[in-house]
Amino acid sequence: MLRYLTAGESHGQALVVIVEGLPAGLAITAEMVTDELARRRLGFGRGPRMRFEVDEIRLLAGIRHGRTLGSPVAIEIANTEWPKWVEEMSPAPGAPSKVLTQPRPGHADLAGMQKYGFADARDVLERASARETAARVAAGALAKALLAELGVAILSHVVALGGTETPHGVRPRPGDLAAVDASTVRCFDADTEDTMVAEVKAAAKDGDSLGGVVEVLAYGVPVGLGSHVHWDRKLDALLAQALMSIQAVKGVELGEGFEVASRRGSEAHDAIYFEESASPQSGGYRRDTVRAGGIEGGMSIGGLISARVAMKPLATLNRPTLATVDVVSKEPAKSFKERTDVTAVPAMGVVAEAMTALVLCAEAQRKFGGDSVAEMVRNRDGFIMALGETPSAVPVRTE
Repeated sequence: MLRYLTAGESHGQALVVIVEGLPAGLAITAEMVTDELARRRLGFGRGPRMRFEVDEIRLLAGIRHGRTLGSPVAIEIANTEWPKWVEEMSPAPGAPSKVLTQPRPGHADLAGMQKYGFADARDVLERASARETAARVAAGALAKALLAELGVAILSHVVALGGTETPHGVRPRPGDLAAVDASTVRCFDADTEDTMVAEVKAAAKDGDSLGGVVEVLAYGVPVGLGSHVHWDRKLDALLAQALMSIQAVKGVELGEGFEVASRRGSEAHDAIYFEESASPQSGGYRRDTVRAGGIEGGMSIGGLISARVAMKPLATLNRPTLATVDVVSKEPAKSFKERTDVTAVPAMGVVAEAMTALVLCAEAQRKFGGDSVAEMVRNRDGFIMALGETPSAVPVRTE
């Protein structure tokens, strides 16, 4: 089973991710990982740090001559600004030059300081920072590569930014990824894009921040990933947990989850049809709607998987106005400012892709197994072929 662990702080020397459980023989290059990390820096409204971060990576272990060995893969993402932070973030005994004692509302600062007994918010914010998601994207690049061998493609697009939303049902397909990334806000609808950009400009002028919603789409997922048997193996639950773990994400829905809650049952479900030419991943069954998000009973149904991920406005503002309390003096104060973005919603979509890929990859491994990519693909092909066979009739007692 796929497992991964990230380590590192926002202004530390580097981020590191270890990915365990990848089968042998998966083609991986540093460029593949670097390209995904570059996508994470996209989006109008990002701060100046995106111009400084280059995401210099090193493949440290688990890959030889461009292919995985079946052993854990280790990736390092160097912090190119480390020279500026050597003294402040040094692991050697010492003291910081400045102690941050005015926690930011909406961030991990205060709760983390209370939980661990810290007197300096930097001891919390460095790890709580969304910079950590770069390591997740690196791991997600490996998962995407394995899913591609199984015919699965994942992409995302921004469907809401501030108060602006795209028209309902506008969805890109895998071949549209370049067009989505070419958008200044990673929006697939050109008319909506202009309005979103205007909202970002207005918030920037006020020194404020914006949240929004991203839709993550997974094409080509075969039926049967996940389980109806155990609560902790339900695919929709696994996806919801993974997506909710992204910094500043406060809501996740599969398909039309919240919208169908107000409908009658006759208009809330995805009708089932059968035709020989339907996708082999579904065994010939098809759905014309994606109301359930491609998951029923905790299992993939062999069609498009869709999840919407809501990100709150960032807690750090370019013009700090949020009231807080100094934890030392207990006097009223204004929250401190770190370098920040006006919005990170477009980038969050890339992180959401990575988290979706990691979940689907792990469940594909649970379903198909295999120590090598070739073995895993053979197992998948055998399962897909068996889907086309008519199930044996269950004997029924007639007496």
